[in-house]
Amino acid sequence: MCPTLYVLTGPTAVGKTELALAWAEQNGAEIVSCDSLLFYRGMDIGTAKPTREELARVRHHLVDVVEPHEPMDVARYVEAARQAVEDCLARGAPVLVVGGSGFYLKAFFGPVTDEVEVPEAIRLRVRETEAVGGVAKLRLDLEALCPDGLDGLDLANPRRVARALERTLASGKTYRQLRDAFAKLPGPFARFAVQLAVLDRPPEELDARVRQRVEAMLAAGLVDEVRRLRETGFERNPSASGAIGYRETLAVLRGEAPASTLAAEIAANTRALVKKQRTWFRTQLPPHQPRHPESVAVESLFQTASPTQ
Repeated sequence: MCPTLYVLTGPTAVGKTELALAWAEQNGAEIVSCDSLLFYRGMDIGTAKPTREELARVRHHLVDVVEPHEPMDVARYVEAARQAVEDCLARGAPVLVVGGSGFYLKAFFGPVTDEVEVPEAIRLRVRETEAVGGVAKLRLDLEALCPDGLDGLDLANPRRVARALERTLASGKTYRQLRDAFAKLPGPFARFAVQLAVLDRPPEELDARVRQRVEAMLAAGLVDEVRRLRETGFERNPSASGAIGYRETLAVLRGEAPASTLAAEIAANTRALVKKQRTWFRTQLPPHQPRHPESVAVESLFQTASPTQ
């Protein structure tokens, strides 16, 4: 029988942490984080990282594993997550994956990286192209190399267009050829059976919880946390310093925005993120029925749960 991974997700502020802790305690499980910001040490308040007490209740993996100035990408995450999962299985502990970071989450359901190696010279060439002509020039160059079309590529997203151009140049294949080959690859967790639970709340409930979370973060010292992080050089890492809560606070500390609107800005950007997350879960995850956290009994969170083999 295939070993089983249990995956719990849902939008920011939906209430994943407490339900995850309760299920893990009830089933003797360990938690593997799938939150792209919990990796970073010192980024505690703005990420709503589990408290020391919560971390002590259940063994966690991939929390506080890199410094905030260090880059973290999906390939590095997959390698670390696979090791964490194997460690859990070696101890006979069920694995509960918890988080709402879509690209990282996708690794548990299919491929997220391929075998195309992009030389630094090509990366530099693409960066120079973007610097001169922006995403419009990237798109023109990519279209010239891909006469069979660019269906499925977000052409308004500079990062994705640049990445597609890099890989097309490096491989000599068109975007469609790369996409079709990628779809046939096994995912990094293909040998596992995956059980999925998705939490959700009505929009007005989530809005209220977001406001409460932002107020709590500011009261707990988010501004001071960002001041400390600046001393570590975290602004060199756009994934960390550009995260919601941190980028708005940085703007205030740099004198680019007034402190009086900080809470409102963070809340508005978090609501926008929640909207994107809900769309992503609906369109990118396997078919599922979202469930309200307060209507789910811990023992039925995964309705057909079976022990990890």
